[in-house]
Amino acid sequence: MELSQIQRRLRECIARSGVPQKEIARAVGVSPQTVSKYMRKDIFPALDTFAKLCALLDVKSDYILGISEY
Repeated sequence: MELSQIQRRLRECIARSGVPQKEIARAVGVSPQTVSKYMRKDIFPALDTFAKLCALLDVKSDYILGISEY
């Protein structure tokens, strides 16, 4: 799986969560602008932030990374 596909899956999971970007930012320790960049640009969070996002969004990292389909 290419990085662009991983980023797309992350964006989809954030969008589907229904959690406001401000709340996501506060929960994972980044600025709201950074979460916005995850959604609009081709950037990917640091690994520790990625782990926090997965926990917050209740999604397995394997899914976002393309290792599993659910």
